[in-house]
Amino acid sequence: MSSVIAYVRVSSDDQTTENQRRAIQARYAVSKWFSEEGVSGGIPAAQRPAMGALLSYVRDGDSVVVVAIDRLGRNTIDVLTTVEALRAKGVSVVSMREGFDLATPAGKLMLTMLAAVAELERDNIKARQMAGIERARAEGKNLGREKVIDDAAVVSWRKENQASIRATAEHFGISSASVKRACKPSA
Repeated sequence: MSSVIAYVRVSSDDQTTENQRRAIQARYAVSKWFSEEGVSGGIPAAQRPAMGALLSYVRDGDSVVVVAIDRLGRNTIDVLTTVEALRAKGVSVVSMREGFDLATPAGKLMLTMLAAVAELERDNIKARQMAGIERARAEGKNLGREKVIDDAAVVSWRKENQASIRATAEHFGISSASVKRACKPSA
């Protein structure tokens, strides 16, 4: 008997799969859910725990439903490999946003094109981000978190108390690595 299997994924812990679940439930009677929370699509599908379990679970005649192609992965080759592995098991893959069955020849063509466009857009976003970082550096702007540790106070307290790195870290409520950075001789 064939089943509808749903796969939902979000990349960060502050996101939720709830919207994806609702969208799928509105159109399909799902018999089994596979969910990944805080798992990047950049990680190959076979290495993601829920996707690995899904690949082991599905049977001939099943349909895997995703809200969008990018839920399967961020890399064109990985997405195609995943869809091909499912097709080899006799499983169809349906992407709701794109509105097609990825197991058909036309669906595979559309998948290849859309996944390539999505990958290009991610590369463009990354390039724009790096250009912005370089511009900020060129303008002398500090990047990253603002330093909150007073290195001189850490060094002074450690010398006065002949304290270990660990004791110093505990006294200031900072990490041992922060103490080591603060006490590192200037070059």
